[in-house]
Amino acid sequence: MIAWIPIRVECYSGGRADEVPRRLCIGDERLEVADVIDRWYQGSRDPAAGRAEYFKLRVADERIYIVKHDLEHHVWFLVSEWGR
Repeated sequence: MIAWIPIRVECYSGGRADEVPRRLCIGDERLEVADVIDRWYQGSRDPAAGRAEYFKLRVADERIYIVKHDLEHHVWFLVSEWGR
């Protein structure tokens, strides 16, 4: 089972809210996003499955994070992290 960790994410909001992550706030740490490596969507014809956006991000110190944006509840989660 995956344990998603709730986090705060500061985003660029252009044509819509929370369009692209700019900073990850994990505990007391604020991480500047250097690059969006990939992004993908979760959607389903089954409304119970929920909709979400995933981002694979490189932060300024070269660590890689995957974060999930739950579009139904407007909550962000840390899915995984890779070291430097």
